[in-house]
This record gives sequence, structure tokens and C-alpha cells, in this order.
Amino acid sequence: MGNRLEAMNWGGQKQMRFLLLLSLFCPVLSEQMHYSLPEEVVKGSLVGNIAKDLGLNLQDLPTRNLHVSSEQKFFTVNTENGELLVSNRIDREHICGKKLMCILEFEIVAEKPLIFFHVTVIIQDVNDNTPTFSRNITELEISEMAITGSTFAVESAQDSDVGVNSLQQYYLSSNPHFSLIQKEDPDGSRYPELVLKTPLDREEQSSHHLILTAVDGGQPARSGTTHIKVIVADANDNPPVFSQDTYRVSVSENLPMGSSVLRVVATDMDEGTNAEITYSFINIGKAVRQLFKLNSKTGEVTTAGGLDFEQIESYTIGIEAKDGGRHTAHCKLQIVILDENDNAPEITLDSESKQIQEDAHLGTVVALIKTQDLDSGINGEILCQLNGNFPFKIVQDTKNTYKLMTDGALDRELTQEYSLIITATDKGQPPLSSNRSVSLKIADVNDNTPTFNQAAYLVQVEENNPPGASIAQVSASDPDLGPNGRVSYSTEPGLVPNYSEGTLPYSYNLCVASQSAKTEFNFFNINSENVPPQDFLSNGTSSKVTSSSGDLQQRNILSVIYANSAEIKSCVASQKVQYYSSDSRRRCSLARIRKAVKTRYILYA
Repeated sequence: MGNRLEAMNWGGQKQMRFLLLLSLFCPVLSEQMHYSLPEEVVKGSLVGNIAKDLGLNLQDLPTRNLHVSSEQKFFTVNTENGELLVSNRIDREHICGKKLMCILEFEIVAEKPLIFFHVTVIIQDVNDNTPTFSRNITELEISEMAITGSTFAVESAQDSDVGVNSLQQYYLSSNPHFSLIQKEDPDGSRYPELVLKTPLDREEQSSHHLILTAVDGGQPARSGTTHIKVIVADANDNPPVFSQDTYRVSVSENLPMGSSVLRVVATDMDEGTNAEITYSFINIGKAVRQLFKLNSKTGEVTTAGGLDFEQIESYTIGIEAKDGGRHTAHCKLQIVILDENDNAPEITLDSESKQIQEDAHLGTVVALIKTQDLDSGINGEILCQLNGNFPFKIVQDTKNTYKLMTDGALDRELTQEYSLIITATDKGQPPLSSNRSVSLKIADVNDNTPTFNQAAYLVQVEENNPPGASIAQVSASDPDLGPNGRVSYSTEPGLVPNYSEGTLPYSYNLCVASQSAKTEFNFFNINSENVPPQDFLSNGTSSKVTSSSGDLQQRNILSVIYANSAEIKSCVASQKVQYYSSDSRRRCSLARIRKAVKTRYILYA
């Protein structure tokens, strides 16, 4: 087999690249990878490199969580290098029986983002089974009056392999009386018949010993043998004869156990005990014997087990009739199983996202939906749909796989969780359906700004408040979760002046007392456009400026108040006034002095 199995990529790498590019623009599509693998390879054998064949970035693989989505765990993916490996024994005969084409289908899932790749692996048959006969020796009684050219059925061999590895040819040991012909059943299986070449003479030789060999077509070939003892019967005996060489019947797969399938009939021209006929199955396996029962006296075939069209569509059964004189006759019974809509679709989810970001883009894949219906034809055709009106949709990917995708805007603040019902319905009559519930939680993103409970706050403050006293409380809320919804408060720079120390970048009308006067600086913001100068001195004490009505246009008025002033001077600072609130550092830089006034002063900014 070699270490590497080549990918069968619909015509090669060029077409694969086309599919890769197409999937970038058509998210509904999935890559379809095809590989071929012999059965019975050792665990850990390499099937192919998924990452390389799909053009995935090897450096991203550890975070993509590449894995196989399948109920049958025959394969695994190396998450470091993307190699698809065999993880369990693959026995073709156990998986697919006698089907000529044995295919395993599954999905490779890559996350972040969630992508699915459909993989098909053809399991090649190897010649690991030998043709075998159920008996080591078979006795066959033939009348000495048998006509030359007469044919006689003998036991056929069974080979579980298929194709060229299955049973191909029978050979008969050399003898003067018999030759061998090979026939084929409708299902393709081969069976042998003896042909009488020369007349038999019981007095000359009462029995003949033959060796029958069955050979398959494998390389190297395998073979099995059985012995046939031909007993030459007296001429006065007559063999039984079936009314038909081949009986054909069709039955429903829902036929109850014990129901009659068909009755075969054989007759014998002899009288007495020689005419008593016994029926039995020949050339059938153990599994068939568990499904059908043959009444040895009447020849009626009945069901002994449940029939299932999905497992086996038809049976070819050999029946032997033997009279009291040990003569035998053989016929074939072909039973065709009719499919009924007796299987409801099954739904499985893979790589289901437990949470979806509320800012997920349209078309984001949420989960892979896999459906299966064991019925065939129209009974097995499935329609998968989403019940209700939700911002999600189901898009068919391959024959039995679908993608659950976003189809609208998500808002966690409006809907925190969705409970979806997925329904799969077949097209049989009457149709059968099944449901699967999906719970999807919406993950929060920081998509909301904090909002104050009032657009504006109007606050009145009493004078002489101590530093740190509470003057108002504001409140804001954010509907996001966790840190996204946690609100902190701050003022914009410059919103509240800091008068402890600094420079006032304005021109002022400034009134200053003499150097010997005791001076106090008080600064106020007054919302007034036309406030006249006021006398802030009253009986040697300082006065405070209060704000006027709010309907006046805002203008900043700063007052400088002097207590116990003996001399008042008016001055103008044309550029900047540097100030300090501490008495020990108090100073005022003036550009020029105008004239003295008494006690009236006001500072405009």
C-alpha cells in the first residue's frame, strides 16, 4: 500500500484548487475529498493529509481543533500536521458484506471558523477469505438409468470477498463419468452442477468418489475442497422432480415472523416409502437459516426472523427434495424483499456551538446537521427544515448533511437564548419524521454605550460647603453583561476648575486692595449675561456672588472680594492673572493701573 494513499480529487489538484476558491465565495459548499484504502491495514496507517490537500495553514492547525465527525470511529486526524489516520480495524466484509462498492463517508470539522469537509474513503477488498464448503463430504444418489447429459446439483462454496477476490471457478477431479458446469444466480454467485458424460452401471461400480475444488481470483488465489460420493441407485427407483427449477417470490420487509413465503412441490413416481419426500435447505449460510424456515414434510417456506430491505434486498436459496430411496432433486428459491417506509429519519448534530456571538455575521455556521434514513428510494429521501421564525436557516450541504447558519441579526439584549426544533421528514407514504431540539445561547459583545437616566442634571449648591461634600448623584446603566456592562464615572477634563493653583488665561477687570489689607480670593461661575457691578463689601465683611436665573445667556463672572479693605484700587490685567489660594503665596501681576474706586468691583471673563 505504501505510506501515502493519494487523494482522488475529482480530476486532480487543479480541480481541488477551484473548489477551494469557490468555497471562499460560496459558504454553503463544502470540500469533498476522496481517498482509497485497502481493508485490514494496521492501526495508524496513513490515509492522506487533509491539511495539505485542502490547503489549510499548518501553523493554524493546533487552534482549529481538526477532528473526524462520524459515529463509526475508523479514522482520526493528527491535529498537529493534518494527517488522516486509521484508528481501528477495517474489515470490509463486516462493514459492507457482499456489496461491490464499500464506501465510508464522514466529515472533517475545523473550528475557528467552523468549516466542514466531506470525506469519502473507498475500502478496497483484499483476498483475505478462502472459499469454503459447509460439508467435507456430500452423498449424491443417481439412478443407473439416468440419461447422458443429465445435470445434478451439488453443494456450492461460500466466499466473503467480492470482485476478483470472490469465488471464480470450480474444478472437478478427473473421472470417466462426470464433468462439471458452472452457473450463476441473479445475485452473481456461482454454483456447480455435475453432468453425466457416460451411462452408469451399478453392477460394474456402485459408487464414485469425486473431489470438487472452488478457487477465487485473488493473487495469490485461495481454494477450498469437498468430497462428493456418487451412489449408483437401482434402475427401478425414480428420483423426485420439482414442479419448477426456480421459484420466485416477492415479500414485504414488514412481513410478520411465521408468515408463509412460498411452498415448493416435488413429486416421485415411486410408491410406498420410496415416494415419501423430505425437503431441506442446501447451499445457504447460517444467517439465512435464521431468517427462513422450511417445513421438511410440506415444502412450505416461512419467515423465522425479521426481514430488512436495508440490509439485504434479495435471497437465493437452494432446496433439496429427497425420497425414501435416497434419490434427490434440487431447485432454487429467489426471494425479493420489497422496501417499506418503516424507518423514520435520524438527526445527529456535530460541532454544535454552545454560544454564538451576538455580532456574528450573516451566514455564520452554527452546527453541522447529519440525517440518515435506512429506507431506500423515495422512502429514504429527506427534507430537513427549521420550525418557527428565527434568525437562523438550514442549508443543505451534501445529500444527507446540512448546515445550521445565522440568517439575521442577533441581539443578546433582546433574546438571550434560542430553542430551535429541527425536523427531518422523508418522502414515503405516509411520511415519517423525527425532531431534534437545539439550544443556542447568545454571547454578549460590548455593543451598547452607557446611558444616563436623565439627559441633564440641575443642581443647587449651598454656600460654604466643606471640601468633599456630596452635592449630587448621577446614575447610568448599560444593558451589556459583565465587564461590558460595568459603568465607571469620570468628569471631562476642564469641566470643574481647579483653583488651588494655576493660571487664568483670560483678561479681567481686577480690583485690588492695598498691601496692608487682609485679602481673600473667592471665584464664582455666574450664568448671567448682563449682571451689573455689585458692591460686595458690607460692614467690612465679604459677600458671595450667587447665580441668577438660568434663562440668561451664560457668561463667566469671577469676583475677587476683599475684607476690611482700607483702600480700593481698580486695575486691569490685560493678559493673564497668576494666582494662589494660599495667603503666604498670594500675589497679583498687573499690566497697568487705571484709577481708584471705592468699594464697587466685579471681574468679567
